[in-house]
Amino acid sequence: MIEWQWSRFADLTAAQLYEMLALRQQVFVLEQTCLYPDIDGLDPGAHHLLGWRTVNGKRELAATLRCLAPGAKYAEMSLGRVVTSPAMRGTGLGRELVAQGIACAVRLHQGHAIRIGAQAHLENFYGSFGFVTVSAPYDEDGIMHIDMIRAAEPLI
Repeated sequence: MIEWQWSRFADLTAAQLYEMLALRQQVFVLEQTCLYPDIDGLDPGAHHLLGWRTVNGKRELAATLRCLAPGAKYAEMSLGRVVTSPAMRGTGLGRELVAQGIACAVRLHQGHAIRIGAQAHLENFYGSFGFVTVSAPYDEDGIMHIDMIRAAEPLI
C-alpha cells in the first residue's frame, strides 16, 4: 500500500528531500544516463508528491513528482520529475502517481491547463490521461521528448 504525501518544498524534512533527490538521481541521471542539472531552481516553488511504501518495517520512497504553478516553467501549470522506483515498475504505481498529480494540480490551480515535457515513448500513457501532443519530438539530454497539454477542467 502506498501512503501519499503532498508537501511544499519548505515543509519537506531533510530526510524526505534526500530520498526524493536520490530517487530522481538513481533513475534520471544513473539509469537513463542523463547528465543534466536536476537541481534546477524550480523545486523550492513546487508542490511535491511523494509515494511511500513500507518494506520489512522500513519506509522507502516509491514514487515522486512535482507540480509547478502557472508561469514557473511554462505559461500553464506543469507536472514534472515524474519517477517511480525500479522495484515498483509494472505495478500500476506510475498510473496512480500521475492521477494523484493531476488531481492535486487541478485543486491547486483550477481553470489552468497542464503542460508536460514527456519522454516520447510515453505518449500513449500520458494520452490516456487526456494529454495531447503539441510539439514535434525533440532531443532533451539524449532522450526524445514531446510537449503535451491537458486542457483545463471547467470551473465549478
